[in-house]
Amino acid sequence: MFTGIIQDIGIIASITKYDHCLQWVIQLYNIDAETLLLGSSISCNGCCLTIKSITNNTVCVDLIQETLKITNLRCLHIGQKINVERSVKFGEEIGGHLVSGHIMTTATIYKSITYNYNKTLWIKLNQVSFMKYIFYKGFICIDGVSLTIGHVQKNMFCVFLIPETILNTTIGSKMVGDLVNLEIDFLTKVIVDSVDRFMSKM
Repeated sequence: MFTGIIQDIGIIASITKYDHCLQWVIQLYNIDAETLLLGSSISCNGCCLTIKSITNNTVCVDLIQETLKITNLRCLHIGQKINVERSVKFGEEIGGHLVSGHIMTTATIYKSITYNYNKTLWIKLNQVSFMKYIFYKGFICIDGVSLTIGHVQKNMFCVFLIPETILNTTIGSKMVGDLVNLEIDFLTKVIVDSVDRFMSKM
């Protein structure tokens, strides 16, 4: 589990292609790799990946076909910055919201508005069916960043970025047309799906 509070902006140091997966080596800066464990989870752009090896202050992870199919990780390249968060420890403060690291769909940056060091991003879902889980003031996790939904319009919604988020994550540098990973708040999804099943039986 994660919280959606980014702890490091890592850089993809290398990408190795295999028949059915990719292998990344990620350079860390703020997270001390020596405090991580082999086999533990790490969130990369909101996607939960497993650490297979640690060298100096880099970690190695595998990206399987399902991950490449559902997330924007397939679009990234060597030298690109990514949002990184280590898994949460019980008893620690949760500044964002509980996040599983299981990406549900992707979305596209539709509009970016900057004003007084803040930014508003309008985001268009690539699968309209997920809009039923998007609610005003609800939780959303975008590329691993815990955010609050601002306004909702048809197949789009917006989030407001404060300077702290812009400075300490990659989301502030997103451009119109960029693909982002989305994780819907799990409790919201369960409630909506349960109501749908109940109503379908009436």
